[in-house]
Amino acid sequence: MNPFTIHTGIVVPVDRANIDTDAIIPKQFLKLIGRTGFGEFLFNDWRYLENGQPNGEFTLNKPAFKGATILVARNNFGCGSSREHAVWAVAQYGLRVVIAPWRGEGGERIPGFADIFRNNCVKNGVLTLELSEAEVEKIFGLVNDQPGVQATVDLPKQTLTLHGKPEQVFQFEIDAGVKNYLLRGLDDIALTLEHEAAIAAFEKQHNVQLATA
Repeated sequence: MNPFTIHTGIVVPVDRANIDTDAIIPKQFLKLIGRTGFGEFLFNDWRYLENGQPNGEFTLNKPAFKGATILVARNNFGCGSSREHAVWAVAQYGLRVVIAPWRGEGGERIPGFADIFRNNCVKNGVLTLELSEAEVEKIFGLVNDQPGVQATVDLPKQTLTLHGKPEQVFQFEIDAGVKNYLLRGLDDIALTLEHEAAIAAFEKQHNVQLATA
């Protein structure tokens, strides 16, 4: 997994809330063998018409957003089933960052992302960036007014800078453990292998104890 430190890319808007994993990668593509080839089917039912031709009205198909690597959407992104294929599709399309807002407060708070989707993103090197609803509204406004605008995400400083006119900077919060995973490019297996020597020593001692019991 590639480390995530500072990333600059075009921001593409998908102005919908409650985008579920079946919208991100429809169920008919789950039968693909292996973990590759999902990017071309990201948002398949929105990106393509019934005749298979690209839907020119969908933002990912518009020339201004070609090559976009940062996506901004509404709250509760990635809800629905727990399929990791949804994150594979996001990552393999080329998206490194997904931005979504939280809304409400207390027990009524609706998060920017579904928990399982967020956790799967960490394991695949995708940063889920949660901001307030007002901040995301500003991003949508600028991106719609200036299609093709770029943004820079600085993970060490935890800032998102939107390079529009005017330039805007947003500060974001992130779990310290998640930040460490992304900065170092670690998944669960790589993190475990960092303790390989300690694990081997424990197993050796444990086997000796079993042999002498």
